[in-house]
Amino acid sequence: MLDVQNGSASDAAEPSAPETDGGPTDGSSPGGLAAAPVRPYAILAAVFGALYFLYSWVQYERFRTPSWDLGIFEQSVRAYAGLRAPIVDIKGPGFLILGDHFSPVTALLAPLYWVWSSPLALLFAQAALFAASAVVVGRTAQQVLGSRAAGIALTVAYGLSWGLQEAVKSDFHEIAFAVPLLALTCRALLLGRWTAAVGWSMPLVLVKEDMGLTVAMVGAVLVVKGQRRLGAALAAFGTAFFALTVLVLIPAASRVGQYDYWAKIEKSGDGSQVTFLDSLLGAFQHGEKWEMLLFLVGVTGFLCLRSPLMLLVLPTLGWRFLSHDPNHWGMLWHYNAILMPVVFLALVDAVRAVRTSPRPWLVAYGKAAVPVVTAIALVHALDMPLRELTRPETYRTDARTLDARRAVAAVPAGASVETNVTLMAHLTGDHTVYWVGGAQGVNPDYLAFDTSSGWSQPVTDPVGLASQLHPEARYAVTEQAGQFVVLKRQ
Repeated sequence: MLDVQNGSASDAAEPSAPETDGGPTDGSSPGGLAAAPVRPYAILAAVFGALYFLYSWVQYERFRTPSWDLGIFEQSVRAYAGLRAPIVDIKGPGFLILGDHFSPVTALLAPLYWVWSSPLALLFAQAALFAASAVVVGRTAQQVLGSRAAGIALTVAYGLSWGLQEAVKSDFHEIAFAVPLLALTCRALLLGRWTAAVGWSMPLVLVKEDMGLTVAMVGAVLVVKGQRRLGAALAAFGTAFFALTVLVLIPAASRVGQYDYWAKIEKSGDGSQVTFLDSLLGAFQHGEKWEMLLFLVGVTGFLCLRSPLMLLVLPTLGWRFLSHDPNHWGMLWHYNAILMPVVFLALVDAVRAVRTSPRPWLVAYGKAAVPVVTAIALVHALDMPLRELTRPETYRTDARTLDARRAVAAVPAGASVETNVTLMAHLTGDHTVYWVGGAQGVNPDYLAFDTSSGWSQPVTDPVGLASQLHPEARYAVTEQAGQFVVLKRQ
């Protein structure tokens, strides 16, 4: 069993008093902390990054894209790369994506697109960002706990964590940038580098509009740590930026002049209006939420609950629990990825803290926590997305994939096309792409349907659907490939 109390002789140094230099970079053994060479963690991160990208690549090549988000981000980043406003026609003709979610951080991917102009570039970037966060988590664990064994074990547990794996399965999202930033923020808090914690957390407000509240919680942790003035200033900044984005910036960019996602809290699943009090009272009514909470803290053996870092999960859990959209509640999709670095580094904080507990059972539990958490991660990984990489059928090109490729090839480059999810991200590179039913006022050159799936009702009459969507135009079938149909405007 791994002993997080006593590493090897060369790794056993205890962390000293917090540093005060505040810089976001550090040496291999700063201020008396245990030495933690980068190489072993970089190797593990490279392995995880390769696995994440391999999974994403196979999913993309097999037309298994689970939602329209990859197409949306592909259109926006492609626009940034062309030095244009991030117009996303998938959300509607001429739709400015900053009026939907405030994620200007994705513009940082534009240089990557100058080299590799493909949706796969986004999936690669996300894999690399997730992998980079594993280096931060692992090295921090070794430096704080004084054990290389503990650092390596937690890197493995973190890299296999369900939040990251489900995010990889969900294709690209802007939260990929938040994961390493939160890891670096939590690291700085654990090492007592207060100004570094501020420096790493502030860019989170450019990742997504709700991240301002998470930044405010970083300020709250600083207050708990005794940095009252700095913490209060950061909390004020985060809260103010959140208000600025949802009340001013997003409405200014939106066609409807408001932040649309308030409706997730103000309206029930059937569209009826509900009060905030009703949403608050119903926040814990659904089993999916409790299951997610159980797994969130359970992957750390519940020890993460002893760390003030857990304050950082409250804003994300808060809006998700208030939301009436079931997609926000459970363990699926990408919403839990940003919580993973927080809970794992909260575990590191707690293991360090319980070493001096007067309760012998708690000290013993702290010693066993890292190997137990690693075992939990390994067992849980047997039922997680990356497990599919061990199955030969994952890599086979089936008839459906060949049919989908034929459908994509049937739409000439440069044409406008209205489609559903399955083909969307494969068309955005050299076409003007609209979401099926979302091209009001436009008659696209082509319609391309996955008649069996793709976030829409099964299509039994493609020509009839074309007439319903665009009554002023006439479309005829030009390609039929299995469940895929392509129609051209006559």
